[in-house]
Amino acid sequence: MQIPNAPRDWLRGVLILLCALGFWTSSWALADEVQEASKLLKAGQPQQALERVNRALAANPKDPQARFLKGLIFTEQGKQQDAIEIFTKLTQDYPNLPEPYNNLAVIYASQGQYEKARAALEQSIRTHPSYATAYENLGDVYAKLASQAYGKALQLDASNTGAQNKLSLVRELVREPAAKPAAATAAKEAPKEPAKPPVVAQKTPDKPAAAQKPAAEATADVMKTVNGWAQAWSKKDADGYLAYYAKDFKTPGGEGRADWEKQRRARIGAAKSIAVGIDSPKVTMRNPQQASVSFRQTYRSDKLSTKSRKTLELVKADGRWLIKEEKAGK
Repeated sequence: MQIPNAPRDWLRGVLILLCALGFWTSSWALADEVQEASKLLKAGQPQQALERVNRALAANPKDPQARFLKGLIFTEQGKQQDAIEIFTKLTQDYPNLPEPYNNLAVIYASQGQYEKARAALEQSIRTHPSYATAYENLGDVYAKLASQAYGKALQLDASNTGAQNKLSLVRELVREPAAKPAAATAAKEAPKEPAKPPVVAQKTPDKPAAAQKPAAEATADVMKTVNGWAQAWSKKDADGYLAYYAKDFKTPGGEGRADWEKQRRARIGAAKSIAVGIDSPKVTMRNPQQASVSFRQTYRSDKLSTKSRKTLELVKADGRWLIKEEKAGK
């Protein structure tokens, strides 16, 4: 007879049911942590978001949504190497997801590593041929690579009018690649894979788009300003060049702003040709309104050719990034 075993079977059934309920409760709790972390990140609270996402990862270290969001948080905090490690590992664990490749490309582009950015974007497109964001970013990266090639041609032969015209055309077409990261909202553009969990996809909150920009996009905006500054200088456009400086710009020699501007106009006007290059830039986002960019500057004119390290301290005013301080040899 099986009756003596009935209570034991019933107890086993209760335990199975409780385990199942515990699993679903845990899954809901994990989803809530990720959702709250995403909201905190969009609200400009990356540290609080990191604490939330770490709790989610403690419960499930392999969760792709939580890991992807942690990569976004590190990008927001300027911890680019940590973000690269997370996105790289995601491409290994979930090779069919396009967003980690795209976000790797965004970071590489912000560092001036355009060949790495190109390779990552091409892999993103191979993963999902209909991923529009990756195509747009790839076009920007190709434009930057073309700009560098034409610039190199001009360095070797300043009289090459063909290269000069093409360089001007590329710069006019795409002022500076501002690669778009795959954030919570961008993930919706990619086809979904039923077999794999989708990357974090939250409803876009009703707030100004500028307030939602993740750090990678803010970094791209900063680099757009720095490259625009270098381009205006290269074109001998003194008005455009000086427009990149904040009203309270700290002049290098402590002289008055008017005297400094007069000196800069005279030096720019005295050169027959100028070519300014920005190599290996490193952007540090101090906060949403302040940034620092260090790079190797190459300067070439008909009178002088130099290479030096430079750091620009920038502030955001009226929606624009402006140079507040300029340090040489930093």
